[in-house]
Amino acid sequence: MNAVPVNADPMKPVQDDRMVGKSVRRREDPRLLTGRGRFVDDIELPGMLHAQFVRSTVAHGRITAIDLSEVRRVPGVLAAFTAADLELGDIVAQLGRPLSEFVPTAMPVLARERVRFVGEAIAVVVARDPYAAEDGLEAAKVTYETLPPITNEQQALATGAALVHEEAAHNTLVDVSLFATEGIDEIFDQASCVVRVEARTGRQNALPLETRGAVAQWDDREEQLVLHTCTQIPHQVRTVAARCMRLDERAVRVIVPDMGGGFGLKCVVGREEIAVAAAALRLRRPVKWIEDRKDALSASFLAREQHYTARAAFNADGRILGLDADVVCDMGAYSCYPFTAGIEPLMASAEMPGVYKVPAYRVRGRAIATNKAPTAPYRGVSRPQQVMVVERLMERAARELDLDPVEIRRRNVITEFPYTGINKMTYDPGSYLESLNLCERSLRDAGWYERQTAALAEGRHIGIGFSCFSERTGYGSGAFAQRKMKIVPGFDLAEVRMDTSGAVTVTTGTMSHGQSHETTMAQIVADALGVDIAKVKLHQGDTDRITYGWGTFASRSIAIGGSAVRLAATKLGDKLRAIAAAEWGISPDEIELDRGRVRRRDVDAVLTHEHLADIAYLQSHLLPKDIDPGLSASAVFDVSNDGTFSNATHGVVVELHEGTGQVEILAYVCVEDCGVAINPQVVEGQCRGGIAQGIAGALFEQVTYDAQGEPSATSFMDYKVPTAHEIPDISIHHLETPCTFTETGAKGAGEGGTIGAPAAVLNAVNDALRATGVELDNTPITPETVHRALTPSTPERTP
Repeated sequence: MNAVPVNADPMKPVQDDRMVGKSVRRREDPRLLTGRGRFVDDIELPGMLHAQFVRSTVAHGRITAIDLSEVRRVPGVLAAFTAADLELGDIVAQLGRPLSEFVPTAMPVLARERVRFVGEAIAVVVARDPYAAEDGLEAAKVTYETLPPITNEQQALATGAALVHEEAAHNTLVDVSLFATEGIDEIFDQASCVVRVEARTGRQNALPLETRGAVAQWDDREEQLVLHTCTQIPHQVRTVAARCMRLDERAVRVIVPDMGGGFGLKCVVGREEIAVAAAALRLRRPVKWIEDRKDALSASFLAREQHYTARAAFNADGRILGLDADVVCDMGAYSCYPFTAGIEPLMASAEMPGVYKVPAYRVRGRAIATNKAPTAPYRGVSRPQQVMVVERLMERAARELDLDPVEIRRRNVITEFPYTGINKMTYDPGSYLESLNLCERSLRDAGWYERQTAALAEGRHIGIGFSCFSERTGYGSGAFAQRKMKIVPGFDLAEVRMDTSGAVTVTTGTMSHGQSHETTMAQIVADALGVDIAKVKLHQGDTDRITYGWGTFASRSIAIGGSAVRLAATKLGDKLRAIAAAEWGISPDEIELDRGRVRRRDVDAVLTHEHLADIAYLQSHLLPKDIDPGLSASAVFDVSNDGTFSNATHGVVVELHEGTGQVEILAYVCVEDCGVAINPQVVEGQCRGGIAQGIAGALFEQVTYDAQGEPSATSFMDYKVPTAHEIPDISIHHLETPCTFTETGAKGAGEGGTIGAPAAVLNAVNDALRATGVELDNTPITPETVHRALTPSTPERTP
């Protein structure tokens, strides 16, 4: 199956009546850009109270006393609750693995006997306004018996180390060896070339523009607790909230308004939203909590702190013979729900071979507990790190074998599909080689290789780097079951209905937080029903509107949710044709849907959707006996195989400045293939945003901790976030290899930008350092590191 280029220019639309494939302008934008969006903090309810959390000031300790007596005396404070007051169940994420591989740990909604990181919630203060709630926090008195904090991998795994959880020996939550090819040691012993990489990546915050927040209220009429929250997984929040509060699940309704980003941080269940719901239930008053930026940076879910020790064996022609890796992921104090502490090491272990034909593979993946804020998925989930490591191995092998770094990739990328890898995954067709070649050609045609040569003669340091990777998307229940998760995401539901005016309402289990679902889902439905896109309205993020859904994460919304929408819309279209066929006395196969009407293929005759809807709803006695009244259809879609693989190649040109150590990105090229692009302009937006976050991880962002477990970055003064000035112009080229088993031919596109950027930037930096003999393998690459590398007296050499 050949990849084809895709048009992303909204001024040059696809020349037919189909909506899929056109860069339709985002339907969300007029509302959001003119201040008419409605976010959690915009919700105001009569009698609403405000909550804030008393948080631990120590990283590790036993709570000896909690005194809230003075808190309750603060003017404006109405209540203050501890774990003992609310009596909530714990949040426990589970894998169906033996204790030798996975140790489950309970995350209390409010800490009880013990605190495990600075910022852990201990009590909730509820007041008439947020200022009084903050005053109440200052009056809280918590005393601790401090315990030795575990702040890094070395401490966690040291003999006799203090335990973050008593049940987790050696502070190890996950220890799994998924693959071990027989005879792999002999392969390395006999290889012409063996290269090694040891890499560490910094702890990051996903940093959505909108911090976490919740508004909870009790509805007496419905006998229901209504929780408004900015989550990517509303149904899972409902499930956990109901279980923690020991309510029937029907008695909890989760509603998600507009959401200002999530990036994975909001696809886990947070303890604060459960505590706020419990406070509202106890007080029978609406309660609002909005996370401030300090808490978002220090006490919210973090990600990405990983350590890789890897080696790869190659023959003399540069073809890979084996890959051997040890992966240690610092998961902080708790397992996140529903994915567990296995989310990062299992992802890295399963998918590390990536786009390359690796014949032998061994990997050990571990998740360790430390006294830091817990880890949640963050855009890409381990793949930015694992791709970076494998791409560094490719670069190092190219140098050892005196091969061009693009050529060694050409010799190793998968080119025949379907391809079942050593990791037991079957890759559906992609454009791995095509994207690599186009990316290199784009940089070469732009003259960057000549400019690099000229710069070297001038004493300047310009480097060119690449990363070639796949992005597994559309994870269905089969893929998650392979991880042995007790909570197995996968399927999604959709309902499509038409009213008597011919307008269409679509309800899905997905949850947009910036992915343009209101536009792309409407494009899918418009094509399936032959209606104007303006007639289609999307509803999502309300657990009472649809039976169950898995939300949005892992680039699943269009691949899985969009497929369910397409199936439901097709069913509804079939019903419209059946009603029209009965009226005309012909077969439904002789009828097509076109522009809000049904049209006969044999003669020039049409019926409007409004006419057919009147029959379905208002004149149902005219319907044949085998057609039920009404116009609605629902569908379920799941993927039972390994999912579908998008792919891309990123090419980066950087210049290193000797005086400051600054890394300046001069050019960035992305060649991506996500199958059928429902809206190419939306895909471009996903690519650009993802690349920006990947650059942030490569060059800027990191949360560090001192010896006492105190986080260093609690404001943007300390947490370095790139601005528009640091993000370059990005040239994006689209290829299209349709997926054969999603209903639209689409693959996912949400994470690829982030996955490829760190490796491409790091490789470009190392190319710029080639003359110094210095190689860097850790991120973020700081100006101090680059300055030292460019200073001959203090080289940083990688063994």
